Formats: sequence, C-alpha cells, structure tokens
Amino acid sequence: MMEKEENVNYWGSFSEEEYYKQQGIKGSKSFYTSPRGLSLFTRSWLPISGSARGIIFGIHGYGNDMSWTFQSTTIFLAQKGFACFGLDLEGHGRSQGLKCYVPNVDLVVQDCLSYFNLIKQDPNFDGLPCFLYGESMGGAISLLVHFADPNGFQGAVLVAPMCKISDKVRPRWPFPQFLTFISKFMPTLPIVPTKDLLHKSVKVEEKKIVGNKNPLRYRGKPRLGTVVELLRVTEYLSQKLCDVSIPFLVVHGSADVVTDPEVSRTLYKEASSQDKTIRIYEGMWHSLLFGEPDDNIEIVRSDILSWLNDRCNTISV
Repeated sequence: MMEKEENVNYWGSFSEEEYYKQQGIKGSKSFYTSPRGLSLFTRSWLPISGSARGIIFGIHGYGNDMSWTFQSTTIFLAQKGFACFGLDLEGHGRSQGLKCYVPNVDLVVQDCLSYFNLIKQDPNFDGLPCFLYGESMGGAISLLVHFADPNGFQGAVLVAPMCKISDKVRPRWPFPQFLTFISKFMPTLPIVPTKDLLHKSVKVEEKKIVGNKNPLRYRGKPRLGTVVELLRVTEYLSQKLCDVSIPFLVVHGSADVVTDPEVSRTLYKEASSQDKTIRIYEGMWHSLLFGEPDDNIEIVRSDILSWLNDRCNTISV
C-alpha cells in the first residue's frame, strides 16, 4: 500500500500545496532524465509574486535528499525573491540508482550541470545571476560543478563543505588501500564502519526526531564504492583549492565533527577567488541551517541572504 503524499513532508500533515501557500511561495516537482539516461527527481521553490532576483541551484549532502530538511533553506530564499531549484542526486531520495551508491562523482557533476543549464534556458530567468548552494558533500560537488563550468555561475554558498576529508577523521593507512582493493570486487557492499551522522550533525533534540523521520534518508552503512569515490574526489579537491575562482561564501560551525572547519579555512586561504568570504560560527554543529536552535539559524540565514543581496545589486527585502 502506497504512503500518502502528506506523510512524507517534513513539516507534518499539511499537503505540499497548502504548506507552500502558507509560506508564500510556489512549489513544484518533476522528474528529469539526464543525458546518460538517469531519472532524477527535481523540485523548485519560486516566489509567488514579482520577478525573481536570482537563481539558486541547490545540492544536498550524503544520504540526504532535498524534500525534507534541506528545503527549509530554499523555501526561505524563495520567500526573499530567489528562484530555487534542486535535484536528488543519483542513489538519493527519489532519483534512480541503488540507495546511496555513487560510483562516479564526475557523472553526478554532469547530471547537475545538464539540469542547471536547462533551467537557465527558461526565458523567465534570462539575465539573472546564478548561484550554487551546496551542503556538506553538496558543497564539494558545487566546487566540481564550478570547475566543469568556470564561468557558468556568479557565486557559490558552501555550507560546511566536504572539500577534503580531514586528517582527524580520514581512515589511516592501510585502511583506505584495503577499502579500494575490496571495492573493486564488491563496490555496493554496505560494510564501512561508521555511526549514523544525524546525531552528530543536529544539535537540537526535537529536530533530531524530525530529521530521523525522513523516510528517504539512508540509514545503512556507507557502501564501499561510494566511500572510495568520496576519498578520491576529496583528495582531488584538496589539491585544487587554489584553482577555485568563483565568488563564494563558506559557512561552518566551529564544533562541527562531521566536516572540519579547518578545511574551510584552508579553502578560504588558498582559493584564487577575488571575492571570498568565510564565517565560522562558535559552538555550532554540522547542520547549520536546520539542526541548530532557531536563533542560530537566523544568524546564518541572515549572513547568506546579505551575501546574495550584495551580489545581486539589490537591497534586502
């Protein structure tokens, strides 16, 4: 028996249409077939009135999807006049693929880029500035999208980006080499030992309950092939931080134990971007825009909105 649609909304029993109307935005969902034939679930969050001031392309983190806690930020930005779009990555949410198996991040980057370029072709958005918005693994993918299309976006907001596996948590030799060897034979095997990151990411106990109710969140152990691919990609990124040229805002909690704020400091220091900003929030955890107390979330949201407003040459609404 299929679950009713209203039972898969993080906000509760309202229908999506009712909830979006209450929030003063328009929401839509559909499926997009990427050039490699992959069916990807997509969403949009649009201002109800007036012309959009800019386009936000959202990329969620590992094990997550964009229909649950992730969209709290895109809803907020739509309320502030931004047209927001996102897609569930391969193997995540309602998109095609074995759950949380990402054998080739480069193909995921091309999926994102092809979808984002399709949105840009809409005449309603002609001439609008385009921004990437990525959380955790999505922050790393945002940088890879930037490398794939260096002039395609006017800026990026990187939230606790996983652009390098910190030495504090990176598996020590010979474990990565062992994983790489085994993954050649059993890449989909979910055996990599790690604890559920939700409880290390979300600070507020009541919000842990909400986050845990997501029926599409991956709860299993990471798959060998995915871990090996993320190790490869983050190692590549860590060597390419100096090639980051896009204007960016990076935000990170000082108490984040999932991704290392020191890596964001390194990104800020090494990036060649002429326009770069960093905000490290004392005592905040990994889930800056959902898992913190509401007062903290408002601080981070305000910084993001201010940064976007400045680069859209408009005054804050």
